[in-house]
Amino acid sequence: MDFGPAADAERAEAELMKRLFATLLACCFSGLLLGQANEAPSPRLGNFSVSLAVKDIARSREFYEKLGFRVVGGNQAKNWLVLQSEGTTIGLFQGFFEKNSLTFNPGWDRDKKTLPAFDDVRDIQQTLKSRGLTLTKEADATTTGPAYLTLTDPDGNPVLIDQHVPKPAK
Repeated sequence: MDFGPAADAERAEAELMKRLFATLLACCFSGLLLGQANEAPSPRLGNFSVSLAVKDIARSREFYEKLGFRVVGGNQAKNWLVLQSEGTTIGLFQGFFEKNSLTFNPGWDRDKKTLPAFDDVRDIQQTLKSRGLTLTKEADATTTGPAYLTLTDPDGNPVLIDQHVPKPAK
């Protein structure tokens, strides 16, 4: 047996590690239980972008291209473009919106490819309403194709949930 300051320090460190591990495990386990017991699953809102209400789409495109964005979709002649830079997507919209908007696209990945499984906008709508949110525009719950809904956050920021693909098969 080793009795000395080094052995005491090793034992104390091992005991501390055991306690930290036990605490971490307890926190993770209780967090999982609380999360399952108290919260419904969050709706999968889909691909995120910011839709900017621009005054001059050509000037805005030039500006964002200088920041490193590149055009990946849209039609400048029709006053809308989609640009990306690394993990960020923005839309430039001239004459479409009064204010900038947070935009979510259920069913799409970042490259506008349809996901095999996603939450339909009508299901998202039902969840949001059940949580007490007021929608400014509702999707037609009797349809299964592309649809959208809008709401406004507490600071007046518009939120658009815009699904471009049919409801997924379940």
